[in-house]
Amino acid sequence: MRSTGSVVAAVLVLALAACGTPAVDPVDHGSTSTEASAPEGSERGAIVSSMLLGQVDIGVAYLGGTATKIVYRTTDGVTGGGTEASGTVFVPKGSAPPGGWPIVSVGHGTTGVTDECAPSLYPNLLGSIGLVTPFLERGTVVVVTDYQGLGTPGDPAYLDRDAAAYDVIDAVRAARNVVPDVGTRWGAVGTSQGGQAVWAAAEHDADYGDGLQLVGVAALSPTADLTRFFAPETEQTVPRQLLVPYLYEGLRAVDPSADRADYIRGTFADNVTALTACSDLLGFSKADAGAVLDPADALPATEEAANRMTDWLESVALPTSRTEVPLFVLVGERDDLIDPQWTRAAVARACALGDDVEFRSEPQQGHAELAANAIGVDWLVERFLNTPSSSTCVR
Repeated sequence: MRSTGSVVAAVLVLALAACGTPAVDPVDHGSTSTEASAPEGSERGAIVSSMLLGQVDIGVAYLGGTATKIVYRTTDGVTGGGTEASGTVFVPKGSAPPGGWPIVSVGHGTTGVTDECAPSLYPNLLGSIGLVTPFLERGTVVVVTDYQGLGTPGDPAYLDRDAAAYDVIDAVRAARNVVPDVGTRWGAVGTSQGGQAVWAAAEHDADYGDGLQLVGVAALSPTADLTRFFAPETEQTVPRQLLVPYLYEGLRAVDPSADRADYIRGTFADNVTALTACSDLLGFSKADAGAVLDPADALPATEEAANRMTDWLESVALPTSRTEVPLFVLVGERDDLIDPQWTRAAVARACALGDDVEFRSEPQQGHAELAANAIGVDWLVERFLNTPSSSTCVR
């Protein structure tokens, strides 16, 4: 792997932005493919189906890489049973080095909560391709999970840290089943929701990552702890308002009795389909719908509703336990979705647990900006090269 080099960049589509039409048909939810029991041993990451994709992103094609759509077995983070997740495996041009290809598992940012929003359906992964091509260029296999319930049967477990961790780790096992020349050394990088996913994967490495060697995790603008999301002092910016439907879906996945009207009302409720669409089918109406929102319609209707949401946000917050894996956390000081102070507090708690955390603040960046990708890529490449990390924790 090279620690420097030009990056074949693709446009990073931010969360909630409209994207193209799917290149692959969504899964048919009429068929039942989930399993009651949790996978064990070699069942974790077992391939249910795989298909070499003929249509790939221009950056992948330029580098001579290939892409394979997969469905694999994993553990349901909500029920503790078994389920399936889909994703995409990218293989660089050439032959594997001695010891096998290194591999990176990418956690994507929020794309949506309906099956058409599974990144594997799109050549550009709804924007996450920008975290794939730099690693392909450096001779690394990359796998990008869609997360539980996004493109596969079942409800999405939005922000469920356990589900995300299992998906990210088992995606590596699945990639090794598809590409036999992949080695055991792997790293993870993710933005926003994906930043939380890969951070959670680091915490689960000790109890779930057996047989694999995790070299490091880079969490960029992670949704590590949103418990202050509806606090009185929190400004309800437009990006935060637009995230509320997703937070509700995450709450509803574990608490079906939660009433959407307690969190989304008025013109927001009237336009929620357009506002949360991830394809061009409704993209034309997204801007019009966003212009008529009343901020009050995206706030909890009662104190009870606020407490219910806050309790759930606390239940999915990070950190939860110590990890021996080097962790890199980046925030943009202009982030108006995830308050940088929320992430600083999470990092401080991780340091107190004994984690090896390198924290970096970018004064001119906002939420999950393209510039952060290159920083995260370079940091993770150094971990593969066995360069010691630089912890910013004060002991």
